This record gives sequence, structure tokens and C-alpha cells, in this order.
Amino acid sequence: MPLETLDTTCSIVGGGPAGMMLGYLLARSGVAVTVLEKHNDFFRDFRGDTVHPSTLTLLDELGLLHAFLKLPHQQLTSVGGTFGDFPFQAANFSRVPGPCKFVALMPQWDFLNFLSAEARRYPSFDLRMQYEATGLLRSDGKVFGVEVRTPTGTARIHADLVVGCDGRHAVTRDSARMEVIESGVPIDVLWFHISRKPADPDQVFGNINYGKALILINRGTYFQAGFIIRKGSFDEMRSSGLDSFRKSIVQIAPYLMDRVDELQNWDQIKLLSVQINRLRQWHRPGLLCIGDAAHAMSPAGGIGINLAIQDAVAAANLLAGPLREKRVTEALLAQVQQRREFPTRVTQYVQTRAHKAFEYIFQHPGRIRAPWQLKVATRIPGIQHVTGYFVGIGVRPEHAHVPVPRLKRVAIAAGIAAAVAVNIFCRR
Repeated sequence: MPLETLDTTCSIVGGGPAGMMLGYLLARSGVAVTVLEKHNDFFRDFRGDTVHPSTLTLLDELGLLHAFLKLPHQQLTSVGGTFGDFPFQAANFSRVPGPCKFVALMPQWDFLNFLSAEARRYPSFDLRMQYEATGLLRSDGKVFGVEVRTPTGTARIHADLVVGCDGRHAVTRDSARMEVIESGVPIDVLWFHISRKPADPDQVFGNINYGKALILINRGTYFQAGFIIRKGSFDEMRSSGLDSFRKSIVQIAPYLMDRVDELQNWDQIKLLSVQINRLRQWHRPGLLCIGDAAHAMSPAGGIGINLAIQDAVAAANLLAGPLREKRVTEALLAQVQQRREFPTRVTQYVQTRAHKAFEYIFQHPGRIRAPWQLKVATRIPGIQHVTGYFVGIGVRPEHAHVPVPRLKRVAIAAGIAAAVAVNIFCRR
């Protein structure tokens, strides 16, 4: 069978939130764009399902918010938990700027199906499902396309620019031999579903006790649950048996006692090996990496999906015109990194500091008492709104085809305040 060859202006590797948003924005700007997704659908369980106020504001600017909010979703207005016997609120979204004072909880496949349907309205948009990138095409030190595996054989996608949106195990960045800077992470997360009753907490709720932490995200009829464990301890936990794991859940969330038997085998429990890392340089001639391909984030705060979308907006704003005019240079690609590296590094710093709290938790396997520092921090006037801004809006939010508002100082202040609060909490 002859080798298939396609020509496009921009080839986006990966149909996740960053890739699909970038594809939509470029097609909307009249750029010929081909999005390559290796799977035959978007149905992946235990992906980031939080759509934050910054993304909802973007959808409003694009005229998509009304239709988006018609899709089934839950609205998260605050984040709280119980540390031992101390209940606390960590973040409140009621004062964030923009039309939506909440985080929308929606399965990621619904979000991606929505974006792809909107993108298909533009004739320059081309989505190729079951097109798996296997390597980059290069000539004279410049990337000029992607080699892919398809259901019918291999293909080559020639492009003026390749954008890697293929996640933390990105073929694009590995093929280009990009340097990855790792940050140590002390935790992994076990994701699973467990049914929810009307009397259960309706907001994101953290249960911290007995050296363990359980996060429960309300998904209507069930919880999306995240059980936080010490890094690399999953094999040891499995060897102790599923019954032991169920008892651990009940120990810190007794109201789930009548439901833990829903977990019948380890296939229902998915391990997320948490990483925090970033590329030293996000680009090569003809190649740009954004989202998790450029900077893997912790699931803490559900910020990763929204940071990836902000990358896509910045890339579209800076590159749509040059792509149409076929004048994209590596200097322009460097501007995307310059624009997005600062919010990435601030966010990763705060996440890294927040993880220090789990070292304290893991060291106290018995009934735990909340440190006085946490009690003081949660009583700082307005701290929940500052944290809500940092989580919901982030540092340097991006806007599509409209002037960027002068929120830089506010965003930086929010990031610093959140970092200070985390440091107070982590001190013993």
C-alpha cells in the first residue's frame, strides 16, 4: 500500500484540551490545521474533568459558553475538607472575575467532543482519529512534519509547524530530545469511582487522617475519588489486598462503609504516577510543545487542564497571523515560552510546596490533629478568595482576540499569597 502523505499548515499532535483548543482557535483564524489523535474516541476515564473560571471566561469570549453550559455538569463553588477533626475551607470561587463564579465539573470526553464539534464548523479544521505520531520529520535541522501510524498503514503529515500536545510522555519532545527538568514529588494518586448519596458532601471534599488522604469530587450519582499514597507504594498496597484498601477508605471516610464493596478488583482502581516537570526549552525550529508536553503538572487543584488551555490561547494569539502568512520563526516560538513559562513556574512552585504537607501526613499514621499553622492560615481574612483566584484564574490568564486586561499584578499577588499560605501550613 503506498505511503499516505498529507500537507497542512499546522499539525497538532494530541487531541487533548490543549490540542483541541489550539486547533479550534487556529481554524477560527483561517489557518489550515490538522489535529492527530491516536485513539478512536475521547473516552478516557480519570482525566482532568475540571473546567475552571478562566476557561469558562474564554468560552464566553468565543461565544461558546451558553452552549457549553447546556451540557450535563456540576458546579463547584468552593473546596474544603477535614484535617483530623478540623473542618476547613481551602478555596472559594465566589469573587473570581468573569461570568462564572464556579468550576464546572464535566467528563473530559464531553468537553473535547464539544470543542471538536465547534471546530468542525470551520473548513480549515481537520481532525484525524487513530493517527498516532511515531516520530518527527526533519530536514537540515528543522522539523517539517510528523510520521504517523494509521489503521491503514503509515502516513506522513507535512506541516509548516508541528505543535506537541501529546502529554507528559510526548513522542514529540522525546523525538526532539528536549531536556526535561524534574521536580521531586512525594505522592501518587489512586483514582476510582464510588457511588454518592444525596446526604454526602456536594463540593470537593478532602478527608485527611490516619496518615492518609482521600479526595471526593461530586459527579452527581457518584464520587470521582482520589486516594493519595506515598510515591511508589502502590505495589505494597496491592500486596496487602483489596480488603485492606477498602478498610483504609472507611477509616478516614466512615460514611462510605456501605459502598466500598463496589470496589471488586484492582482494575477499577487506576494509578496516576504524579509528576511535576518542565522542558528547559519548549521549541525547536518547526516544533513547539505546550501543555503537559511542555510541563507536567500535579493534579493538585485540577490546574493542569486549564494551564494547558492557556498555553493554547497564547500560542494561537502569537502564531495565527504568522502561520497564515507562512512566516513562523523560532523566535516567535520562543515568545510563546516567554509568555507562558512564568505562570508555569509559579504554579509548579506552589504545587511543590503544597506536596510538603503530605510528608507531614504520611509521618502520622494514627489519629491526626490539625497543625496550629493550618488553623491560623485558614482564618486569614480573604485567604479562601485569594486561593480561589489562584486556582480558578491562575497567573497571567489569557484571552482570545481581545486586549489582555491589566490583571498581572493581581495574579502575581494571588500567586505569592497562595505560596505564603502553603508555606505557613507546611511548617511544623
